Amino acid sequence: MLKPPHPETLEEQCAKKGMRMTDQRRVIAQVMEGADDHPDVEELYRRASAIDARISLSTVYRTLNLFEEAGLVTKHDFRDGRARFEPIPDEHHDHLIDIRTGKVIEFRNEEIEAIQDLIAKRLGYRLVDHRLELYAVPLKTEDDK
Repeated sequence: MLKPPHPETLEEQCAKKGMRMTDQRRVIAQVMEGADDHPDVEELYRRASAIDARISLSTVYRTLNLFEEAGLVTKHDFRDGRARFEPIPDEHHDHLIDIRTGKVIEFRNEEIEAIQDLIAKRLGYRLVDHRLELYAVPLKTEDDK
């Protein structure tokens, strides 16, 4: 049985697009790829500069802009005043944002996907992309007791 090929790393994708990969860009790519959250620029800077103290905040900004222009990362605005980033996912997913804590939960729901396709068809369109962000508060909190 054939094993599926391993997904390309962000660094490999950059090289494939002909992007010059400096040591600092490599660190930023690795930090970005290793994030299990949706960090903003300042958080990416904090993590990357802990690995390489020569990395500046402006280097992180420039690198993220390059990655975004190359179609390798996507920027989100989850209404908290901070642009957050994640690598372009292999599979589509949506986001639920806890507006009290800022926590971002990724999810995929086939029913929602089907409804969106149906709506587009009823309006005479074929859906090619979309972004769904749900803003919520927990059903029960410590304050509710």
